[in-house]
Amino acid sequence: MPPTLDHIDKQIVDLLISDGRRSCSEIARAIGNISERSIRYRMVRLINENIIHINAVVMPRSLGFSVMGDVFIEVEPGKVYEISQKIAEYENVTYVGCSTGEIDISAQVVAHDNVELYNFVNQEIGKIPGVRRVTASIIPVILKDVYYWHIPTSIIKED
Repeated sequence: MPPTLDHIDKQIVDLLISDGRRSCSEIARAIGNISERSIRYRMVRLINENIIHINAVVMPRSLGFSVMGDVFIEVEPGKVYEISQKIAEYENVTYVGCSTGEIDISAQVVAHDNVELYNFVNQEIGKIPGVRRVTASIIPVILKDVYYWHIPTSIIKED
């Protein structure tokens, strides 16, 4: 059963998304009409219920990884999980998911340039035993990602 969240929980999460280092007192001031102690209690609940995690997010472009690519991998039957685990071990792979449908595995890869991405996809992923087909697309612009995804207002309990 999903947790019950209200508009204050959403405001707390929205403020933490914009700056995860905000103190409880700063959040209380920003929301208004709520104590620092209530904010602290709610944050602990949000963390303990596994609704949010507060951690550092590495920004690949700032480290010189200026190219990002989505990689879609088709594998032999029965090999999806095994190959997904191998792909997840690469340092330049930021995401790996087992899929359903025509594509068995989707991954996101960062690289310093297009040639590095091309070589990685073809010389590393493409040569893993059991990989049948690899398709890659360069992502020149990201408008939204999971690190900036907000709690949908449609699930917020009205007072």
